[in-house]
Amino acid sequence: MALLGAAERHYERSEHDHTTPIGVLHQMVVRWGDAERTTSRRAFRRWCDGVAFVDVQARTFAEFWTRQNETARFGDGPLWVVLGDSTAQGLGATSPMHGYVGQTLRTLNDRSDRPWRVLNLSRAGAQAAHVLHDQLPLIEKLDAEPALVTCGIGSNDILGTAPKKVHSNLRDLIRRLPSSSVVMDLLLPDRFWAVGGLCSPYVATINRTIHTTAAERGLPVAEVSRHARPPWRGKLAPDLFHPNDAGYSHQKDALLAALPATLTRSPSAAL
Repeated sequence: MALLGAAERHYERSEHDHTTPIGVLHQMVVRWGDAERTTSRRAFRRWCDGVAFVDVQARTFAEFWTRQNETARFGDGPLWVVLGDSTAQGLGATSPMHGYVGQTLRTLNDRSDRPWRVLNLSRAGAQAAHVLHDQLPLIEKLDAEPALVTCGIGSNDILGTAPKKVHSNLRDLIRRLPSSSVVMDLLLPDRFWAVGGLCSPYVATINRTIHTTAAERGLPVAEVSRHARPPWRGKLAPDLFHPNDAGYSHQKDALLAALPATLTRSPSAAL
């Protein structure tokens, strides 16, 4: 309880903390006020409702994982520690357990003799600096050695951090991850909204940094950039930004493909 309580308090006042991007959009919507009842404005309002819906999820999903973390700390199965941002929280899915963490957990449990425990230290709105300075140090305070650590971060840095700092933060973070870690690269936003194509080359340079630094450590990389591809229709939450259940299934596939065989081998396969 002390460990997780400290994490919550530290996050609230951390200099590396950032408002959830979807929360910023929600605040803008509230200030914008009621729209005219034209077709385009009605469509915009529907999107605004989706933004508000996911903004509420940021709070309720965090509460869910806080409760789950308390249970996970005192179990006896293999421990999976999750580092990251809102996608690790599962924002946009129909429930926290339908994000990529929950979907991957079901597969791990199907292939394991003992139920896995998930300690989800991620926070919506987190950037690489937050994971490096606030989430990662909590692993050192655990009583048990994690069988798996996953780290998916960087999307919030694209517009929120200077490019040079993005790359240096990611390199520092990956170099400090435990040897049991799997790093996740970033989804390429090709044909994602109107600006996706413009951002994709920059995101590709971030992914090269992730892959190169992970290779230096001998850490596997879950290639979200290869598994989650357009068309995006049917894969996005109502905010048209976060994945929905179907979208998260592609991230789950990327993560499972990168996990060491010793973690994903079914009990019957060992006989």
